[in-house]
Amino acid sequence: MTDRVYPSSKPNGNTTAVTTNTRLPPPPSKAQQPNRHPYRPNSVTNQRTRRRSRRGCFCLCCFWSVLIITLLLLISAIAGCILYLLYRPHRPTFSIASLKISEFNRTTTADDTTRLTSNLNLTISTRNPNKKITFYYDSISITCLSEGTQVANGYFANSFVSNPNNITIIRSSLSSNSLLLETETVNRMRSDLKKKSGLPLKLLLDTKVRVKIESIRSKKIGIRIKCEGIHSLIPKGGSGNSRNSSSSSVAATVSAAKCKLDLRIKIWKWTF
Repeated sequence: MTDRVYPSSKPNGNTTAVTTNTRLPPPPSKAQQPNRHPYRPNSVTNQRTRRRSRRGCFCLCCFWSVLIITLLLLISAIAGCILYLLYRPHRPTFSIASLKISEFNRTTTADDTTRLTSNLNLTISTRNPNKKITFYYDSISITCLSEGTQVANGYFANSFVSNPNNITIIRSSLSSNSLLLETETVNRMRSDLKKKSGLPLKLLLDTKVRVKIESIRSKKIGIRIKCEGIHSLIPKGGSGNSRNSSSSSVAATVSAAKCKLDLRIKIWKWTF
């Protein structure tokens, strides 16, 4: 049998079909995401939100604190201005009327230690220059110093009232018994007593005062009065080693003395 050849339905051309075995690259794989529930919030986002809320609360508290303090200071300043314009308050003044030394004996023992026995009489006047303000004083602690060394102390035990436009006289006795003195202090006292002016003395008065303005009373406030510029000689027989003192007293020079009043503010254990 003979094989028949059927013509192809495609046109015959000179083109040749080229087949290649190249493969296309696979599509890029997506980054794998951690498996978590869709309703679970992100922990990092929660931490940031909490920090922001804490910072916001802290800033808000600081703002209100500063605002309240500013308002209080403003109200206090306005009240102080009104009080000053209405009453014109002034501090009380203090002055030394007299200071007399009746005994000032230094005794040196065999072991070269020097002890002081003294007796002083002090008179102070205080004046209230205000018209509608009254001062209520507690007892007064008084200390007499000579260039930083205590030579006598005493008290004015009675409390008193200083009325408006009034002068109050205070009298007190200061003393010391066998007060131990350092060698430098003894030598300095000997040098000062050779001068015409005599020993430089300083008085410290510590007390508390309450202020009354019409029907308003304040709390007790600590004050200190410093009186400087006092000079005095000592009675005869008080510069040697004898314990016997002269019956006559010596008046100190107080014409140049000046007294200054300072507030004593106590914060916890410290007093300013």
